[in-house]
Amino acid sequence: MSTFTELPIDLGDDGRASLKDGPDPWAYETKELHPIEDTPEKLAKLLERDGQVRRVDFDPVTRVAGALAFHTVVDLESRQVLETDSMATLFRGYEIILKGRDPRDAIFISSRACGVCGGVHATTSALALEMAFGIQPPPMGTVARNLLLSLEYLYDHPLHLFLLAGPDFSEPAVRSTNPELWSKAQDTPAAGKAKHGFNTVAEIMTGMTPLTGSLYAEALHMTRVAREAYVLIGGKYPHPQTVVPGGISATIDASDMNEIMLRIGKFFDYGQKVVAIWDDIVEFFYEANPQYRHIGTRPKNLIETGQWDDPYAYDGTYANVDSWARQRWSTPGVIVEGKLVTTAMTAVNMGLEEFVEHSFYEEWTGNGKGPRGAQFPEDPLGNPLSPYHPWNKDTIPKPGSTSWKEKYSWSTAPRWDRKAMETGPFSRMWVTALSPPNDKTKFIEPTGHSLRMNVPGGALPKATVEWHVPEIWGAFERNRARANAILYTALIAYDNLLMGLDMMRKGETAVSTSYKVPKDFRMGAGFWGAGRGSLTHHLTMDDGVLENYQILTPSTWMASPKDPWGNPGPYEEAVLATPLLENFEKPEDFKGIDVLRTIRSFDPCMPCTTHIHTDDRVITREVITCACGVDDGSDHNHAHA
Repeated sequence: MSTFTELPIDLGDDGRASLKDGPDPWAYETKELHPIEDTPEKLAKLLERDGQVRRVDFDPVTRVAGALAFHTVVDLESRQVLETDSMATLFRGYEIILKGRDPRDAIFISSRACGVCGGVHATTSALALEMAFGIQPPPMGTVARNLLLSLEYLYDHPLHLFLLAGPDFSEPAVRSTNPELWSKAQDTPAAGKAKHGFNTVAEIMTGMTPLTGSLYAEALHMTRVAREAYVLIGGKYPHPQTVVPGGISATIDASDMNEIMLRIGKFFDYGQKVVAIWDDIVEFFYEANPQYRHIGTRPKNLIETGQWDDPYAYDGTYANVDSWARQRWSTPGVIVEGKLVTTAMTAVNMGLEEFVEHSFYEEWTGNGKGPRGAQFPEDPLGNPLSPYHPWNKDTIPKPGSTSWKEKYSWSTAPRWDRKAMETGPFSRMWVTALSPPNDKTKFIEPTGHSLRMNVPGGALPKATVEWHVPEIWGAFERNRARANAILYTALIAYDNLLMGLDMMRKGETAVSTSYKVPKDFRMGAGFWGAGRGSLTHHLTMDDGVLENYQILTPSTWMASPKDPWGNPGPYEEAVLATPLLENFEKPEDFKGIDVLRTIRSFDPCMPCTTHIHTDDRVITREVITCACGVDDGSDHNHAHA
């Protein structure tokens, strides 16, 4: 499979990229949407079917730094979702706020883009500034950042698995939506008892019960363990004060490293336990009904920008980005239809585009002389860039009425090679599994189809835990991969701890590099990650101030509306493919648990109250998917006239 199949870019045998010939190589034709609700005759005919076809709207779905609504039309007779629309309902505007500012402000302002994962925005911004400034941290500064990233993930993963997505698999949720499964779970032995201590799958489900469940309480405690370690370097959480261009501004001594090691060590046992729990949950559902494998399925198209820099390889330059990025613990890569098509950061970056045909923005027109008015027709190495690439993008909000046919979201539609891509903890694991072995990683072995993780012993004996690339990619496998990501992250953190302690023994304790803000024109990009997937910041600056700043978050990738060709974003695509396996007697009893499990499997970073609108009432449901405002996460049904 060639690297690009849709973009007008040729890659030569020498790896050099060139733009294909043509009068307007970046031109494309849009496809008109024909939503059911904009076709009154079709909708009326469907709605006549004894109430079995219904509009089911999850609205509002309030996120930390924005809001998400989700519109569906479902056929409860055939148990299919007929139509989906993912709708970001709030304009964020960080790109506009940052224009004209001192570039160093970007670290602290962009961190506020999320109340859960602000630390990763701070580091991504610092990476973009280092590329623009032409500086790099000393090795210990890079180790410190790697530890901050790991600790943020070790907070985020248990949060998702037990406080946010976990309640969907708890005793109250299963009892109310599929009572036959609860009965079966009571009689099903838990295969992983030696690791987690539960006798039956029903006991695991009870442990996942919000507030009263032991697994819920334990996960809340483990998020605290990770945050305690994080603040030793970051100063505070979620918005660290110590991340700066050229490294970090805090000093680190052996005592700090030992305190961090004590806390990371707790995740070796905990990670083994969590993997065993989710293996038991997933396999139970699959055995009970193989259709659960198809909840939230979509093509195996994933994007990963990589993270955890090699302290001795990272130089921050775009000229060497392919070299130093490939030496990260998690390398960059793109997977299309399950196959790894590139591990070159320049190719990952080259393939990026954002479209706004169905978003509340005006299409930007550059002032440059490149194709379609692109200001930057090439990257700093001369590789072609799309006019719709983040370096060419200008954020021009254009609020208006919502139309499923035209504009319905404040999210843009990011694409790579004009394909909808998914990203998450699993994308970095998947790329690592398919990539050649990395000699830095002492505890993780990629096999080409799996990751073998050699876990040091604690209260549990040392063990090899293997995560396999799934044959069918859906909601249950997203959660299973997230469970394995705890061990994956903890082992990389342990690698960095050992490396940091060795640096201290050698006296390599410097954590930052001095710099001056350049006054000439500069470009920079930060390629990093968040708990929910890949994160990029692209900037241009001149005369010491920011001219343009663009943030492309994991949630933007996955909450994407339809693109110019009518192709759905990942949330839309996954919900559209979801069979409705919930047990209900009457249409008005439908709760939408399979749709909710699909949306939550992506960890969309939202503390939310979801309203399911049916013909005669509104069902209010709590959809807790973020640490902010965590409550019991249970479902409360209130009928409204």
